[in-house]
Amino acid sequence: MQIGVDFGGTKIEVAALDADGRFLAREREPNPGDYEEAIAAIRRLVARIERETGRTGLIGVGAPGSISLRSKTMRNANAVWLNGRRFREDLSAALGREIRLANDANCLALSEATDGATMGAKVAFAVILGTGCGGGLTVDGRLIEGANHIAGEWGHMPLPWPGEDELPGSTCWCGKQGCLETWISGVGFARDYESATGRALKAEEIVAAARSGDDAAAAALDRYIDRLGRALAVLCNILDPDVIVFGGGMSNVEEIYERTPEAIARYVFSDALRTRLVPAKWGDSSGVRGAARLWPAPRPVEAAARRPAAQEWR
Repeated sequence: MQIGVDFGGTKIEVAALDADGRFLAREREPNPGDYEEAIAAIRRLVARIERETGRTGLIGVGAPGSISLRSKTMRNANAVWLNGRRFREDLSAALGREIRLANDANCLALSEATDGATMGAKVAFAVILGTGCGGGLTVDGRLIEGANHIAGEWGHMPLPWPGEDELPGSTCWCGKQGCLETWISGVGFARDYESATGRALKAEEIVAAARSGDDAAAAALDRYIDRLGRALAVLCNILDPDVIVFGGGMSNVEEIYERTPEAIARYVFSDALRTRLVPAKWGDSSGVRGAARLWPAPRPVEAAARRPAAQEWR
């Protein structure tokens, strides 16, 4: 049995999967926002899962940030109270067994490559567009973490081809200015709308207003699509992925799939764009499934289904 822990900003979810990827049990609690209490919450949730299933599982954890190769402590987490902590070791001690830990966007990438929307793709990139902005890379279904364990950390690259009104950009929690996370996360989208209108709305409210004909909301969505297109064009120039899969709250915005390919095509260094943009097959469950898949299943998942033909944009 594989057990995944999705350590989110607002909630902690734990789920158990069988060898075929079916859910055996799921539990969740609000994330307490405190280090010791969060570890205790994970221990409680795992215990409930194992009581419910009557089995002991292999545990994988998806969390924001990554582990420093030098200090073995957490770094780069937007839940900044995790940074500098030996999270993996402390969790392992609390649970009494070895655990595996990876960045939450990497877990999305692994989940979708295993039995989701990118299954069978040669090169796939997973994008989280939520409170923050993260990414993960798989090649031939295998997760690529990189020499420094930062592969996919595109959220802290600067916005490419910025206009004068976009410079120097908002200050990111990481200390730099103009990071993609400050522009194309759901929070960044809402901030841009408020800056232009003086009105504070949630991302989903702005999208709804744009669809209802509100000019200011439509203009904000136009800016968002263009910025996302610029960001993904750089990604395509470097990785040239077969498919890009989206998770996070903004992944529910249909306009991303309808309009962003044309925005990418305006900037990509190619005369055609065949990269597919797709939502995560497993939606909000993909993170916890990918965390569980940090351990190999007892037997392999079925081979990839035939993929749909690519569509060119130009």
